Amino acid sequence: MGRTLETARKPQAAAKRGRQRATTAGTDVQRERILRVAETLFAAQGYAQTTIEQIVRALGVTKPFVYYYFKDKQEIFETLSWRPSVECFTALDFADLDDRRASEKVREGLQRLIRATIANHPAAFFPYREPQVYRAEYLAAVKRLANHFYDRLVPLLEQARRDGDLDFRDAKLAALAACSLPGFLYSWYRTDGRLSPEAVTDELTELAMRLLGVAARTPPTANPPSGSSPP
Repeated sequence: MGRTLETARKPQAAAKRGRQRATTAGTDVQRERILRVAETLFAAQGYAQTTIEQIVRALGVTKPFVYYYFKDKQEIFETLSWRPSVECFTALDFADLDDRRASEKVREGLQRLIRATIANHPAAFFPYREPQVYRAEYLAAVKRLANHFYDRLVPLLEQARRDGDLDFRDAKLAALAACSLPGFLYSWYRTDGRLSPEAVTDELTELAMRLLGVAARTPPTANPPSGSSPP
């Protein structure tokens, strides 16, 4: 999935002082280590109840180690949230020469959005669970990402309606409604549920497309009993 330079740009945190500046393979490994531990704690306890001290203890390191890579707890939380935001909101960044029907792009884009939301569990759910945590600058950057996504989705929907592939009244409202399906995953999705992540992705994609007016897929015909003729 392609990402534009503009949409992938992360909002800048406060100026770093005495901390890691240049990204290297080694620093990436250590940052990821911190992020994975913090993600588990945030998911289990929430933002307010998770402290730098707890992250440090879980890592078995000192506070300066964590502060070398991150300014504070909020920067860790925003970093965890930013990655899935970029992946989800660039789901419609198709190649310029992609000449498929608009409805096909809509289906694939929604599928990518849903798959990315599930694949990035639990960090992808943080903005829905604790929207009060984020800085205004961060929220503005996420809003630009969302606008980037809907600026692509709405014209595709309108083209698919002109093509006769989809059937709805208001394109923007239809776009928001279809995307609300993955938006509410945070309230019910469980990694140990009876359906696999891919099965959930496929089912929600189909439901979203039906919401947009596409005809339901015809279920496969069951094999007739032995010795009988098909209807």
